[in-house]
Amino acid sequence: MARRFRGESHHKVDTKGRVSIPASFRRVLEQSDPNWTEGLNPELVIVYGDHRRKFLECYTVEAINEVDGKIDALPRGSKERKILERLFHGQSFPTTVDETGRLVLPSKLRAKIALEAEAFFIAAGDTFQIWKPETYEAEELSATEAFLDELPDDFDPLSFLDGVAET
Repeated sequence: MARRFRGESHHKVDTKGRVSIPASFRRVLEQSDPNWTEGLNPELVIVYGDHRRKFLECYTVEAINEVDGKIDALPRGSKERKILERLFHGQSFPTTVDETGRLVLPSKLRAKIALEAEAFFIAAGDTFQIWKPETYEAEELSATEAFLDELPDDFDPLSFLDGVAET
């Protein structure tokens, strides 16, 4: 099983779009890149997706290969395959972590999520997301809190996993 990203953090974005990746995230990227060896920069794919996506989703090489394999298993020419190819192949940006542990986010990607001086990184299993901090707080965090507020105070979120088969 591949290593998972864990945690969240805020990082400054400079005027050239360079932003440091959390050190623990870099280790996962390295271990999930079959071509990576000491001295090389790990690869990743940033999926920016459609107009509804308000964050950048960063996939390890292993994670994007898994997605690609599932897309390839769909019938060639099917509507579903065409849409997924557009979202994950066309609306994506393959890149590497630079020697100093940073990503260079092109202006198109920064503009897509209105990213300016600060980026918020949050782990999402075998991917991590980059958000404009204010957007994350206003939309994702508030939606999670609202959902949890509807549940009883003694509710244990781990109960969502009851009956789920392990893979």
